[in-house]
Amino acid sequence: MGWRFGQICAALAAVSWLLSPVAAQQRPTPFQAGDQPTFRADVTLITNDVIVRDGSGQFVSDLVKEDFEIFEDGVKQELASLVLIQGGRAFNLQLPAPAPVAEGIILPTVRPRDDTAGRVFLLFIDDLHMEADETPRVRDLFKRISKTLVHEGDLFAMVSSGSSSIYVAPTYDRALLDSAISKIMGNGMTPTDIITGPQGSRGPSELFYRANVAVQTALTVIQQLGQMQHRRKAIIFVSAGYDLNPFEQSRFYAANTFGGGRFRLDQLIEDVDRVSARVRTNAFMEQSNYSFADLDLANHMHRLTRAANRANATFYTIDPRGLIAGMDIGEMEGQLDPMQWWDYVAKTQNSLRVLAEGTGGFAVVNNNDFDGALRRIDAETSDYYVIGYYSNNTDPTRWRRQLAISVNRDDVDVWSRTTYELVEPDVTEPLP
Repeated sequence: MGWRFGQICAALAAVSWLLSPVAAQQRPTPFQAGDQPTFRADVTLITNDVIVRDGSGQFVSDLVKEDFEIFEDGVKQELASLVLIQGGRAFNLQLPAPAPVAEGIILPTVRPRDDTAGRVFLLFIDDLHMEADETPRVRDLFKRISKTLVHEGDLFAMVSSGSSSIYVAPTYDRALLDSAISKIMGNGMTPTDIITGPQGSRGPSELFYRANVAVQTALTVIQQLGQMQHRRKAIIFVSAGYDLNPFEQSRFYAANTFGGGRFRLDQLIEDVDRVSARVRTNAFMEQSNYSFADLDLANHMHRLTRAANRANATFYTIDPRGLIAGMDIGEMEGQLDPMQWWDYVAKTQNSLRVLAEGTGGFAVVNNNDFDGALRRIDAETSDYYVIGYYSNNTDPTRWRRQLAISVNRDDVDVWSRTTYELVEPDVTEPLP
């Protein structure tokens, strides 16, 4: 591509020179000192949300650029932009100055989006991880969201991960939200489905597939959110959480007793409990199911939180199961150990906590007070600052940066993200 661009430029220069009336009388001269062309590359503006409250918990709204200090990896940065959002609307906008330039390739300037919405919401329904009998609770939850959280003038999008097939592009039309709520339908796997379903080396195959679909769907939408600058994006993530290797003992027992025991995994040992004990002490089985499944889950959580932080978006995760009292009596006709059930509940809830806490939000788990949680989200997304700066660290190998943001005021509480990660270059090469 570079040599073709050079040929085109050379051809245009030759044509221009030949058409000149003095072309025959002039001879080309080499570049003189100081006349060498300079190639420049744009620098990305890094934005971060900052919430400042006084001792009584009230938002401090009279700060200016000189009141903020930003340190990246211990090095002080110069504030380039400051946006005050109060009551969900932008009252003070100081756009960033032109970015500093560095040696490199000339890139076109990215035009800012003409969008002045104070609040941006992504409503994500993970119906692949909601059981069908939870559908009425989920629909009621989104009716509360429509009434309590999404106000007139808020920009929102709505996406589902599964068979509800909901996709509402970013819009201000709240009628579209109310219409989409009626389409929500839970399609998650029950414990019985997980235990009796196909099994793979990394756990239940169907569960593994569903988690991949949900995560990839969320990543695609979050990447689009990153194109909106100077706004805080809130992701209302409604899901029952993730556990990629639940009910291991019950799944092994079901596999050994399937078809009256005709398809037992080990025909040499008659006692199923002894079979289970033998496999549980097998190093390969342990690593395949436990280590691989946990690594896969950690990787999913890391990818989501990293993408959200790069897009300046915050996860607010909500478990529609609410306060969990116990498992259904009819599950596996008593074959499901209650301890395995509670381990499953704890792991799914912890996955939602990781998403929220890794991006500066909070998780609503094991809690039926959805109205109170929505009011808290409403408050956190209504009053804040968005600050921006151009990093003076040009080392591309420093892909993870530590941030420290402070305010030159006494007796105030400052909240902000403490890390961000650069977008890795695409080094994928086609196979020969």
